[in-house]
Amino acid sequence: MEPKKRSICPTTVEMLKKAGSDGTNTAFDRSDALLPCPIGSQGNCCKICAMGPCRVSHMNEEGQEIENCGVCGATPSTIAARNFLRMIAAGASAHSDHGRAVAEVFNAVAHGKGGDYEIKDMKKLYQVAMDFGIDIEDKSTSDLAKEIGALALGEFGKQEGQLNFIKKAPLKRQKLWEEKGVIPRGVDREIVEALHRTNMGVDQDYKNILQHGARTSLADGWGGSMIATELQDILFGTPYPLLSKINLGVLKPNKVNVVVHGHEPILSEMIVQASKDEEINELVREKGADGINIAGICCTANEILMRHGIPIAGNFLQQELALVTGAVDAMVVDVQCIMQSLESVANCYHTKLITTSPRAKMTGVQHMEFDEHQPLESAKAILRIAAENFPKRKAEPHIPQEEMDLVAGFSHETINYLLGGVFRASYRPLNDNIINGRIRGVAGVVGCNNPRVVHDSAHITLIKELLKNDVLVLQTGCSAMAAAKAGLLTPEAAKKYAGEGLAEVCETVGIPPVIHMGSCVDNSRILMAATALVKEGGLGEDISDLPAAGAAPEWMSEKAVAIGQYFVTSGVYTIFGATWPTLGNQEVNDYLFDNISEEFGGKWAFEPDPKKMAQLILNHIDAKRKELKIDKARERVLYDMDMRREMASQ
Repeated sequence: MEPKKRSICPTTVEMLKKAGSDGTNTAFDRSDALLPCPIGSQGNCCKICAMGPCRVSHMNEEGQEIENCGVCGATPSTIAARNFLRMIAAGASAHSDHGRAVAEVFNAVAHGKGGDYEIKDMKKLYQVAMDFGIDIEDKSTSDLAKEIGALALGEFGKQEGQLNFIKKAPLKRQKLWEEKGVIPRGVDREIVEALHRTNMGVDQDYKNILQHGARTSLADGWGGSMIATELQDILFGTPYPLLSKINLGVLKPNKVNVVVHGHEPILSEMIVQASKDEEINELVREKGADGINIAGICCTANEILMRHGIPIAGNFLQQELALVTGAVDAMVVDVQCIMQSLESVANCYHTKLITTSPRAKMTGVQHMEFDEHQPLESAKAILRIAAENFPKRKAEPHIPQEEMDLVAGFSHETINYLLGGVFRASYRPLNDNIINGRIRGVAGVVGCNNPRVVHDSAHITLIKELLKNDVLVLQTGCSAMAAAKAGLLTPEAAKKYAGEGLAEVCETVGIPPVIHMGSCVDNSRILMAATALVKEGGLGEDISDLPAAGAAPEWMSEKAVAIGQYFVTSGVYTIFGATWPTLGNQEVNDYLFDNISEEFGGKWAFEPDPKKMAQLILNHIDAKRKELKIDKARERVLYDMDMRREMASQ
């Protein structure tokens, strides 16, 4: 397929053309060559035992769908539900293992063994201590940190009771989860049980299987992911709005370009710190470079963007293309969303590809295990390799010129502050503007890129449709990067793209109409924002009452399924594009797309067309506004003095 038909991002198109002329194979090429399996992609294939794989639904020669059961007798509904739960479990394990790694570092810092890490947000430390139910009176920072660290690590292996952060949800939602029996006990326990239930010959009731999917997803959203976000804020600082840039144009021809890629900020934080070291910079100058330039890919990029303003080179499908520029002297990776093809692409150029996690090695690639007890020295060693590689560039770099300004760093706490200030921090102005109709509703647009659809297109089409209809958009992950590249993450975008009401609110507060809230684990920030809207009052008693929805237009990762399920289980209408993993089973689809709402107030939907997706979201928001009796336009009245005196006398 022609590059211009693969992406709406000009730099991506430019680099795809260069990759083609260089003979470099990319994910876009492979997606053309490898068609998805029509049986497996619809959830109709079971391969969990050696009697299979069993293809339980297929088309006969007359074009009629034939349903079989597996060799063991497993029905198509059981098989589809098992596959779906396994996706949730895998996604939850990825986020939760991230959270565990952060908790381990936090615990080391609390006990004075954290090397170069330190606690940077004392206010958040006290808040998290109270969230864990810790008595904070007359306790030192060290003592509080030790208690938090022990409790946080305990959340993963807890065998009974419930996760502590469940208490942060609205009370009505907590009661509903308790009634349905889906409150997670421990993070690891629910993931292990998910794999056990889906083993051959165990759970064979699709509704019971999917109920545990709800429980496992909550262990991610209100457990592992939320723990990661909260502890990262304490260690590295709670994000605040800052200005930066995005796209491959952030790479610099005369500097040592180091791209950090993956999802955990434990390493990238130290890379940023080490890049300021004078000894490292002296080596860089000796090698003929003007300095060090750090840039990010995927959610590691979001982490260091939110806290340091480090520019983003690109999102998921741009990871290979960053190397195609010939300007990346080292790409440093940790875990998740890292293509194995990077090894062959790096070999086409001069880039040193370095793996750093014992959980994520790659054949034929240099591995430098990151030492969390001596993190700064590990980071410096990586930067030395990058500096030594600078003179080895094979040709003059080809760096696209395009880069775009963006404003990011909107944590839940920051939004609270922006809307009310230090002494009156509150979501009241946001609630009021939803009630009065200036803001029609709120949508979380998140998720990955998928080469099966035009890169970035679904994200941008959906978001622009929502903005012009006065829907405030909250974002994380690669979706936020797509919006940033399209110029939607600046305050000026409100006047250009938003409807009159939303634009007025954004211009008054001084925020973009699209709010970048962080990496994919930071979807927990969106949960907290939704909870704050409920607790502020006037918009119902539960998350399911809100005029709000979620979407992942270009998802590809199992993590996205886990995220989507914990939003559905939290009461949010959630739409996926690109593809859907249970399309081959109507019974399971009926449950996920409809009947599940009777249990949790939220439900799934699938719609690959982003304009139709936007309309579904608007219809849902309008229905919720009608239920709240805020669907009628309210006339804006300018009160004169006589009217004010009359109000005062009442």
